[in-house]
Amino acid sequence: EVQLVESGGALVKPGGSLKLSCAASGFTFSYYAMTWVRQAPGKGLEWVSIIHSGGVEVADSVKGRFTISRDNAKNTHDLQMNSLNAADTGVYYCARFNHGIDSWGKGTLVTVSS
Repeated sequence: EVQLVESGGALVKPGGSLKLSCAASGFTFSYYAMTWVRQAPGKGLEWVSIIHSGGVEVADSVKGRFTISRDNAKNTHDLQMNSLNAADTGVYYCARFNHGIDSWGKGTLVTVSS
């Protein structure tokens, strides 16, 4: 069974940093691209980033502030978020990508507020 478990969400002040982690199990992690998707309160899903064999891509809204990485030996997938602002508030989901998202974690809440 595919399992994706996010952690690291917290309340952080504007301008602060936070690192989210996703622990994966139940599949051969290195075979798959992994992505982060977020949902702000009352809004739809927004794609944040993806890491695949060809490299990394991030949304324009987080470019230069967020960094994505993975450790295939540990089956983990991280999102380093810097210079956070209120627009970054939301639930962040880790997801597996295989010609589209086919598995989701339950999400971790990030709140950016003073």
